[in-house]
Amino acid sequence: MAQIKFYGRRDVWGPLRQELSDLVHGCLVQAWKLPEDKRFHRFLLLDAEDLVCPQRSDRYLIVEIVCFEGRSEEARRELIRTLFAWTGDALGLPADDLEIVILESPQVNWGIRGVPGDELALTYPVKV
Repeated sequence: MAQIKFYGRRDVWGPLRQELSDLVHGCLVQAWKLPEDKRFHRFLLLDAEDLVCPQRSDRYLIVEIVCFEGRSEEARRELIRTLFAWTGDALGLPADDLEIVILESPQVNWGIRGVPGDELALTYPVKV
């Protein structure tokens, strides 16, 4: 399980929601072997005056990944590297304007489809 939150300026990222969602999901499928049909993305887009970061451009973007714990350090590094590479190539987003955070939580801390997360029968690996 991975849920993605995108924080950025509404005027910049609003028109690119689908492209950004597709790109980030592609990174998760490649790096973490998530299934193509497992996409949970939230866009928390802000007005310009609600995102204060004078040392970044208007395209500054934060990608927050909330997920089950269990991915190896190398898998987490690979996802981060892939996100930087793909957003740079596809969107021309400089590395200085992208910040990524991975927040892991034990599966038992999740409630999904009526059961604790550690009781789910997953169709994909968490330990990659």
